[in-house]
Amino acid sequence: MSHILKILLCIDSEEKTKSGANHLGHYIICFAFSPSNNYIFYYVVQFNLIELVTFYAPFIFIYIAVSCCINFSKYHSYVEDHLDWQNSLFLLISLEITQGMAPCFYTLPLFFLSLILLTFHAYSIHFQIPSFNPNDANIIYQGSAAPVDGEVDFNINGNYSCQVGWALYSKKVLLWDSKTGQLTDFTTHYTFIINTRGRSPSFYGHGLAFFLAAYGFEIPPNSSGGLMGLFNTTTMLSSSNHIVHVEFDSFANSEFSETTEHVGINNNSIKSSISTPWNASLHSGDTAEVWIRYNSTTKNLTVSWEYQTTSSPQEKTNLSYQIDFKKVLPEWVTIGFSAATGYNGEVNNLLSWEFNSNLEKSDDSNSKDTRLVVILTVSLGAVIIGVGALVAYVILKRKRKRSEKQKEEAMHLTSMNDDLERGAGPRRFTYKELELATNNFSKDRKLGQGGFGAVFKGYFADLDLQVAVKKISRGSRQGKKEYVTEVKVISQLRHRNLVKLLGWCHDKGKKEYVTEVKVISQLRHRNLVKLLGWCHDKGEFLLVYEFMPNGSLDSHLFGKRTPLSWGVRHKIALGLASGLLYLHEEWERCVVHRDIKSSNVMLDSSFNVKLGDFGLAKLMDHELGPQTTGLAGTFGYLAPEYVSTGRASKESDVYSFGIVALEITTGKKATKVMKQKNEEQGMIEWIWDHYGSGELLVAMDENLQNDFDEKEVECLMIVGLWCAHPDVSLRPSIRQAIQVLNFEVALPNLPPKRPVATYHVPSSSVSSVEASITNSLQDGR
Repeated sequence: MSHILKILLCIDSEEKTKSGANHLGHYIICFAFSPSNNYIFYYVVQFNLIELVTFYAPFIFIYIAVSCCINFSKYHSYVEDHLDWQNSLFLLISLEITQGMAPCFYTLPLFFLSLILLTFHAYSIHFQIPSFNPNDANIIYQGSAAPVDGEVDFNINGNYSCQVGWALYSKKVLLWDSKTGQLTDFTTHYTFIINTRGRSPSFYGHGLAFFLAAYGFEIPPNSSGGLMGLFNTTTMLSSSNHIVHVEFDSFANSEFSETTEHVGINNNSIKSSISTPWNASLHSGDTAEVWIRYNSTTKNLTVSWEYQTTSSPQEKTNLSYQIDFKKVLPEWVTIGFSAATGYNGEVNNLLSWEFNSNLEKSDDSNSKDTRLVVILTVSLGAVIIGVGALVAYVILKRKRKRSEKQKEEAMHLTSMNDDLERGAGPRRFTYKELELATNNFSKDRKLGQGGFGAVFKGYFADLDLQVAVKKISRGSRQGKKEYVTEVKVISQLRHRNLVKLLGWCHDKGKKEYVTEVKVISQLRHRNLVKLLGWCHDKGEFLLVYEFMPNGSLDSHLFGKRTPLSWGVRHKIALGLASGLLYLHEEWERCVVHRDIKSSNVMLDSSFNVKLGDFGLAKLMDHELGPQTTGLAGTFGYLAPEYVSTGRASKESDVYSFGIVALEITTGKKATKVMKQKNEEQGMIEWIWDHYGSGELLVAMDENLQNDFDEKEVECLMIVGLWCAHPDVSLRPSIRQAIQVLNFEVALPNLPPKRPVATYHVPSSSVSSVEASITNSLQDGR
């Protein structure tokens, strides 16, 4: 192909009309850029029609599209004033020729880059099969396997003894490129069920395996049982097999040096290269979800799995093995599943399968397939035009909306200020006042760091008042709505066990900040933190609380402070319960706190309880049903039905109170893992086992020594277990819990073992549509 592309440079602006009009018929494309009104640069493409259609036109098409998009974005102000968008992108080309705009030579390399990129193409595979259809040509079934009711049944003939079934992807998969030596990354995700039919170990088998093998690999003869349908006695230890598989092996074959049922990664052998114990009967009938990932850079093959209902903390649920597939498998492979049974069979079903891989592969030929090039490049050009049009549309709208957004933001802040200031009690502080009070938020004034920001100690000299200033971080999940809500609500609540809000300050949008201000501004109770004020200036959100000299409860239970006496602990538990009763039943509306934990229980100079942090609190009318909100809180304190269904309620608050009560009596964190009879248990299970064995006081905090009331300790621990009951319908209300703690009614009779969680959700709950769970470790609380 000669003399295909010629570029003409015209210096005199008088050539503009000549080149733009007279030459238009001779040169199919005429492009011009002008740095001034006197200089026009023309890119003129002289063409051979056949060659243009078969090869160059797609590239020129892409080049023009990208040029138009870049220039459109650069000169959107002019376009906004002069261009009728509905007259299409060709007007933009005309605009570039006639309006004297700056040159965009940086778009020219895109033209040549498109030529270079065509020497490579990406070989990728993606498929997702949520259920298996007999008419799906992408899956091939062999042996005793067939699709039944959307699942692959590997024992279709009903005979569970000595069967082998395969389900394969029908196309070959490129695992690595022999020319470049490059490996593919891949991920596969599948779900399956193994049903041991109620039989004891050694009376079922043998399992299910995902495998990669040389393309064309077929079921070996005599490969049932422990050979997993992939090997026979001749090939089971041969290094020339060219097969790698991940097996869920439900039978321990002593002849293969297996001592337990296991999950294993096997490299060219029936013997696992790496494995971990796994119990098929424990998970019989339960759906397993498996992820297998291969990283071509690190050569790591990783496997992880979980079960819907029978996951066990004692079982390891992941494996990792380093393997270079280029040394084991050929370039093209078959992927699929194999299930096998021995004389004692089991039911193996594959429910779903998803696979993703991507590999840049060099072209197999030096010559170009021009038809393919045309199709690909025209398609790409169409995409670029579409994206460019979308970008242009967005840019046109952006400027018009900018002033409107600024006006809306100003109106919103004014409305928010009016909304907050209508509440009684807390006052608004200026940012400068809070800077002076905290010595410019110096590190030596920092009291702690939470999920939504830091807390600083402050002092107002004119008021002779010590305060705690909560400065919400810019990257937190809080926003205007929750900020305003908290200030307004906690300003109204009055209770001796609620922290007092003294004032406020804000500027940018922070949702939970608004909630905290609105809620806590309305609360009045001796056991609720007092909000003194707030501030929202200089792009910051700040809340001002009464200062708590003794800090938070967790610092005494788990920190290095002097251990609390039993009398103080009992007082704290009753105070916390009293504050929660006020929130749930005694105020005009029900307040669901949603984040009750020991780090949010503050202590004044006399160790009186002040419950704080209302950033996640939600208001409910006592007689109304569920409201929509977001899942929130801290792991370890969240009720199981709340985690499962995303619906918070008074009962989920009671669960959190129960966890704090158990922390008070045992001195152990909610997330602590305990060892009991060589087994690891969570804190609740550990305490419940002691309750069942009649040795409840063994779980008591050793720091209490002999200075405690045995009856009160036992009562608080039982109430804690009662409140933390997995079945939400069997939990007490906070009023009932207080009655038991005051010995007004008898202790409840709990089962000796912790029951299995059920997820009935009470009507007085808050439903969730989005997740924002706060991990206690990440939050540093």
